[in-house]
Amino acid sequence: MTTGERTPQESSGLKGTQEKITELHRLKAEATLGGGPKRIEAQHKKGKLTARERLDLLLDQGTFNELDMFVTHRSTDFGLEDQRIPGDGVVTGYGQIDGRLVYVFSQDFTVFGGSLSEAHGPRHEKRRTRDWPE
Repeated sequence: MTTGERTPQESSGLKGTQEKITELHRLKAEATLGGGPKRIEAQHKKGKLTARERLDLLLDQGTFNELDMFVTHRSTDFGLEDQRIPGDGVVTGYGQIDGRLVYVFSQDFTVFGGSLSEAHGPRHEKRRTRDWPE
């Protein structure tokens, strides 16, 4: 039987694909929480917005596309090998302001207090060196 002759029920890859999509949605939901609900609440109690909330206010509605959402640090010092938080303290991406394309980043203070890590450099460089439209 060729690939084109298989029915969806006979294709074992579909279940694997659906599981991967479900896992991707779970990871994305986890990443959007940054340092977690308790740290978000602490940020709000200080009268401050989270990184994603600040970007939502800055950019035109529905235009933000996040880059490198799942990047984590590589440090093994100070017990950090057990603290892998997706995004690693910075939200990067692109969107529009008044219809114009912009590349943005926002330090996420819910993750390690917004401190910089080795993983930040390549993410900022990617944002800085993207091809800009003329």
